[in-house]
Amino acid sequence: MKSEVGVIGAGSWGTTLALHLARKGVAVSLWDRQADHLGTLAAERENARHVPGEMFPDALRIARRLEEVALSPVVVFAVPTSAMREVATEVGFLFPEWKSLPVSVAKGFEFPGARRMSTVLLEALPPPANGRVVVLAGPSLAREVARGLPVTLVAAGPEGDAREVQELFSDGAMRVYTNTDVVGVELAGSLKNIIAIAAGMIDGLELGDNAKGALLARGLSEMVRLGTALGARPESFYGLCGVGDLVATCGSGLSRNHQVGIALARGRQLEAVLADLGMVAEGVTASRAALELSEKLGIEMPITREVHDVMFAGKAPREALEALMSRGLKSEFRPA
Repeated sequence: MKSEVGVIGAGSWGTTLALHLARKGVAVSLWDRQADHLGTLAAERENARHVPGEMFPDALRIARRLEEVALSPVVVFAVPTSAMREVATEVGFLFPEWKSLPVSVAKGFEFPGARRMSTVLLEALPPPANGRVVVLAGPSLAREVARGLPVTLVAAGPEGDAREVQELFSDGAMRVYTNTDVVGVELAGSLKNIIAIAAGMIDGLELGDNAKGALLARGLSEMVRLGTALGARPESFYGLCGVGDLVATCGSGLSRNHQVGIALARGRQLEAVLADLGMVAEGVTASRAALELSEKLGIEMPITREVHDVMFAGKAPREALEALMSRGLKSEFRPA
């Protein structure tokens, strides 16, 4: 049976979006690569692991095979960035003439290579789908959205396709804007995760709100520098996917990346932190990808560099902060 929307990936965000659409009365099929996870979802009609307490409406169907979701008119790719190419390639192998509208909701990069997720989908999906990827992003903590709390997102892509996604997801609790700047929307949603890890470090070290405010402002400056060098429009970083998502993820206990930063500041090792988290924190890989891009383009990103070095070079969080505070003095609005 073909649903109106297929969702690939039954983690917290994929499940939440499937719940949202099903509550609207949209026929949704949800699939995940982990067969045992699917079995639990089908039996319990709830994703207790990721979205506890939210029972599945009748309009939400658990699919046992990828084929059951991939032929829906709209297919949401809600898998981790590390799995995006593999899943999209499998879709293309099964359906060489695949023509559904792909929607990417993963915030991060493929690494190595530092490719955005829309680029990965365009490269991996069959040619009939080329040029039709829509990115759905914005400040969207899954637990809040699953509870039906207000959320505002951005659908970025070709104008007609973006409007289709806007109309599909919008209702009383979810408002969706459109934007044609796919590069800006996607980069903003990915890079803010790095700043959220840094914000968690500030909170873990109990350095106060003044430090947090400075971090958000200077972090945004880094995001804009890299984004505009890659062809993004600056205003996309000042909107929902930049400033909006920064505020949400840098201050909420529901943010995975923020949780990672707190744990690192308290002396825990990255591997142990991620194991306890049990979910993907995309800012970890994003720090490596952003550095790859910045070095290629000759753009300085000091916050990203320090976050990366804490996670991958053994630098202490407090030492990283001291490195940022002792940089050479300069004008606020000159290039860093």
